[in-house]
Amino acid sequence: MSTSHIDSHGPVATRDLDAADRDLAEYGVCVVLDALEADFLDEVRTALYRAAESDDRRGRRLEYAYGRDDHINQRVWNLPSRDPVFCDLAEHPLALRFVEASLGWPALLSSMSANITAAQGASMQLHADQGYIPGPWTRPHGINIAWCVDHFTRTNGATVYIPSSHLKNRNQRRDDEIGELAPVEAPAGSMIAMDGRLWHTNGVNTDGVRRAGIFTWYTLPIYMPQENWFLSASPSIRQFGSETLQTLLGFRPQVLGRINGQDRLEKTPGTE
Repeated sequence: MSTSHIDSHGPVATRDLDAADRDLAEYGVCVVLDALEADFLDEVRTALYRAAESDDRRGRRLEYAYGRDDHINQRVWNLPSRDPVFCDLAEHPLALRFVEASLGWPALLSSMSANITAAQGASMQLHADQGYIPGPWTRPHGINIAWCVDHFTRTNGATVYIPSSHLKNRNQRRDDEIGELAPVEAPAGSMIAMDGRLWHTNGVNTDGVRRAGIFTWYTLPIYMPQENWFLSASPSIRQFGSETLQTLLGFRPQVLGRINGQDRLEKTPGTE
C-alpha cells in the first residue's frame, strides 16, 4: 500500500463554518482555523505534554495494538481523567456543533486520547474509525474531532486520508486501489472534523519535530464506547462534570442504559 502524499483538491482551512460543513460532506474532512484561543491552547498543550512525560517517567506508556507505534509514537489515553482541561475540550461548543449536525443528540464520547509523533514514527494501518461497526453503512455512525495541539504538517505526521472515501459507505477491501494519500495540514489551535467512514491514518514523521494531536471520537449512543468510562473515568468527573459531559460519558442515559427506568440514580420519592 502506498503511503506517499499528494497535493489534491480537498478541504481548505477556514473560519467559515458553512464552508467547513461543505468540505466535510464532500471530502469527509474539514479544517476550522483558530478553534482554540491562544491561552486555552497553551493550557491544553502544557497538560498533554505533562501527562505524556509522567507516563514515560513512571513506566505507564502503553502502545496501541493497531497503531504500529514501534516505541516512537506515544499515546496518552483516557484524557478526561488526566486533567480537567480535557473535559472542557470534550464538550467544546465547536466540537458539539459538528457532533450534533452529524449524529444528533444525545451522542457518546467513545474515546479521547492523544497521539504524539516523533522522529521516523510509523504510520497506522489505513482505516475508517467506524470500521468495527457492521455494515451496510448509510450514514456516519461517528465523527472524530481532532485538535491540533501543534502544527500538523506533511513532514511531522499530519493525518493523511483518501479524499471522499467516506462516500463509499464501507470498509476498505484488499482489492481496493489506494494510490496516494492527501495530508491534512493545519496550524496549532485548529480543529479537524473527520466523518467516521473516512479512510485515513497518521502520516510518517520525517522531520523529527514532535506533533501532538488530540482525537475525540464521538458515536451514536447505541454503541459501547471504546474507553470503558464506568471503570476508568475519575470519580471527580461524576462529582463535578457538567450535565453535557456526563451525557457524553454515558452517566446520563436518555434512551439506553437507564437505572430502574430513570436517567440517573435518584432517591425514591417518599424515602429518606
